[in-house]
Amino acid sequence: MRPVLATVLIVVATVRVAPQEQARVSITDSAAMATILRAARVPGVSIAIITDFKVSAAVVHGIADVETGAPVTPETLFQAASISKPVAAMASLKAVQDGLFRLDQDINTVLKSWRLPGDGFTDTTPVTPRALLSHTAGLGDSYGFPPYASAAVLPRVIDVLDGVRPALERPVRLERAPGTAYKYSGGGSLIQQLALTDAVGKPLEQIAREWIFGPLEMTHSTFEAALPPHLERVAARAHDQFGLRRALPWYVYSAPAAAGLWTTPTDLARFAIDIQRSLRGDTGRVLTRDMARDMMFPAGVGPWGLGLHLNRTGEGWYFMHTGSSWGFHSELLVHTTKGYGAVIMTNGDAGVPLLRQLREIIHREYGWDTLDPPIAPGYGPR
Repeated sequence: MRPVLATVLIVVATVRVAPQEQARVSITDSAAMATILRAARVPGVSIAIITDFKVSAAVVHGIADVETGAPVTPETLFQAASISKPVAAMASLKAVQDGLFRLDQDINTVLKSWRLPGDGFTDTTPVTPRALLSHTAGLGDSYGFPPYASAAVLPRVIDVLDGVRPALERPVRLERAPGTAYKYSGGGSLIQQLALTDAVGKPLEQIAREWIFGPLEMTHSTFEAALPPHLERVAARAHDQFGLRRALPWYVYSAPAAAGLWTTPTDLARFAIDIQRSLRGDTGRVLTRDMARDMMFPAGVGPWGLGLHLNRTGEGWYFMHTGSSWGFHSELLVHTTKGYGAVIMTNGDAGVPLLRQLREIIHREYGWDTLDPPIAPGYGPR
């Protein structure tokens, strides 16, 4: 795919696009998109469009680093933040598929290097991989993981889970019985990461590279906290709410499965397409159809399957995830059956309203069923 030329952006204007004009905007319109980025005070954006189960467009606008003026390209890496969770979840489901553990197995029988205290909440119902991946395990953490300035100072996973220095996090513990309620938990993703690495005997980065990134040709993706030089050179820098470069290029996080992925929209689109293809019965490169359906199956409480948020918008059912970290905001939104979707990644703290605006533009431009009204009930033979 030929790279799309980036629109160079200077963050100074406050022009806004009126709603009636937004309906006519195309994401490939460089002038209109430059106006939208200026108004949003976000330096750059990268977008991948999925059409008919393929990446149909990689669209970029703006700049990756306001200090150097480097443009965003389709190869520019962004911090995926919480969009790390569904990618890591795919690795756990591949382990289940390969018979390393079961979705409904007591997690303490999978873990080898640490044990989750039951605290009286697991007397009748154990915490399982299914519960951890669907945020229904009963864990009490609801915070985002605190950032660290350098990968060199990251604590061990077990220190994070127990809240032991040098970890900055509070201990990850149960506050209710598994399966009784839904509460979003980054700590649950970290426990499942530890169970996966204990079962496989390899770090998450290696597992993801061998099981997901390689087979799906996600050539610009990594869970490494310290980016290798060839990826650091093409990584976007973090910017504040005014579009100004942060003092550090980015922060790093202690929980790779929850927040540590660096990637591009095109790579995430390839990840999503493989799930779409598995769901429709094609031969997915990673998951079988049954395992992909497990990924989409609601846990019973809350709107989550396994690693993915299940969302009805208009007449369409989508799987999705958002990601927000210091200086980066992103969104993955993909139709479960119709073969289309989009991934949007930005490098500014003011990116959330921009994501919403771009999502609406994409829905209109590509005719998604988020905008379809329901068909009125008919009548059978008389």
